[in-house]
Amino acid sequence: MSNMREIKTRIKSIEDTMKITNAMYLISSTKLKKAKKTLENTEPYFELLQSTIADILEHSTEIPHKYFDKRSDMPEEKRKKGYIIVTGDKGLAGAYNHNVIKLAEQEMKKPGENILFLVGQVGARAFRKMNVHIDTEFLYLAQKPSRYGSRSIAETVLEAFQEKRLDEVYIIYTKMISSVKIEPELIQLLPLKKKRFQELEKKSDIDDYIRILRYSPSPKEVLDKIVPNYVKGLIYGALVEAFAAQTYARMTAMQSATDNAKEMLQDLSLRYNRERQAAITQEITEIAGGANAL
Repeated sequence: MSNMREIKTRIKSIEDTMKITNAMYLISSTKLKKAKKTLENTEPYFELLQSTIADILEHSTEIPHKYFDKRSDMPEEKRKKGYIIVTGDKGLAGAYNHNVIKLAEQEMKKPGENILFLVGQVGARAFRKMNVHIDTEFLYLAQKPSRYGSRSIAETVLEAFQEKRLDEVYIIYTKMISSVKIEPELIQLLPLKKKRFQELEKKSDIDDYIRILRYSPSPKEVLDKIVPNYVKGLIYGALVEAFAAQTYARMTAMQSATDNAKEMLQDLSLRYNRERQAAITQEITEIAGGANAL
């Protein structure tokens, strides 16, 4: 009987856990739809900024600009590399956080001085244990990506880059490859690469002279204003996409946990029925044996 009671206790515990995992799955599913919608809404603005920069570079190729400064004279081992690392504030999301931290560790093994800008408490806890330079922690943005928070990150790294406290800036986050596939991704934010914009398709056939005139007071000054917005847009898009990927990972993990719980309940129910049948059989045997004795 004690074995049956233990099985019943385990069944009750698993049923309670399954209710929680199923509820978390439903919550994550709802959040994922909202995150995907937000991501779609950011794309037109980001694409317009990107095409505008490409347009300026195409017709003003000789413009020297601080955000395209590669600092080629700086040796690789002395370059200061800033990494914006986006993880979650909590676990229960499968390998989501682990994969981002693993990619960051691989990049940080390359020559150069590493300076970290952390988004998410999981990453912050992990990197605090390592002997690395953590500049700033933006812990509040992992669960609630915002334009204001993205601007704070962008202004921090842009200022450091302009003051040459950083020579390169990267962001490491999780990208939604498709609706059913996510992967950790690394993007270089600074310095900007002209080749990236040169590969964009031309949007219009406006005369070159008219193109230059529309950037007032000058293409260089327009770049001074638009590039920071472009970097902010990149960071905001990465934060939103990372949150969508995190939500998908958590939804998948909770679905897997719920399915595993169902399988365990089936096995435990079968064991309980066997124990119950054995107990009934033993009682019948004992009664029959007692009757024969009388």
